Amino acid sequence: MSPDPAVQPRQRAQHLGPERRRPQVLDIALQIAVEHGIAAVTIAAVSERMNVTRPVIYACYADRVELIDALIQREEGYLLAGILGVLPRRRVEADEEVFVEGFRALLETIVARPATWRLLYGNPDPAVAKSFGRGRRVAVDRCRRRLRPTLLAWGTNEADRKLPALVELWVSAGEGAARTLLSHPGEWTPQDLGAFVGAAVYRALRSA
Repeated sequence: MSPDPAVQPRQRAQHLGPERRRPQVLDIALQIAVEHGIAAVTIAAVSERMNVTRPVIYACYADRVELIDALIQREEGYLLAGILGVLPRRRVEADEEVFVEGFRALLETIVARPATWRLLYGNPDPAVAKSFGRGRRVAVDRCRRRLRPTLLAWGTNEADRKLPALVELWVSAGEGAARTLLSHPGEWTPQDLGAFVGAAVYRALRSA
């Protein structure tokens, strides 16, 4: 009797070393987390989605805790790179173009990896929220260090007193732009939204 075609044995996984397979495992874990929440990321769920046995996943990560930690750290790195991309790099006396370019760069990273932002941005899970909070603190610190000499170069009155509020405005504008792009797909391109928000932030900071 021939085997039932509806019941197929799980295929043997293509032989890949753990180093090569880990990115694939994290990609699948990210898909599951975005679709169902971080709590749904388990060794069993990842192995089933990848159509491999659990030992294949355990060869990459010792347990679920290590897997999730690696996922959050990787995605946090992408998120931080995007946030820091909004900072002007070319000169202290930044003009409107510098801010527009920065916000466009930020939004392009969101388009390139929307799942990263959906996982980490505003996620209520304590582990994820802690990671995002750490990233935001780094961004605020970098913004403060970049913006202070710019305010002084502009001759901003009471620059040091205004600096914390202006940094918060700048960072919050980036978060708002990210939320707008993710929540209203198709209404904005990164180029258009970056131009709009970047110009608005520049004018707000310049007139402070």
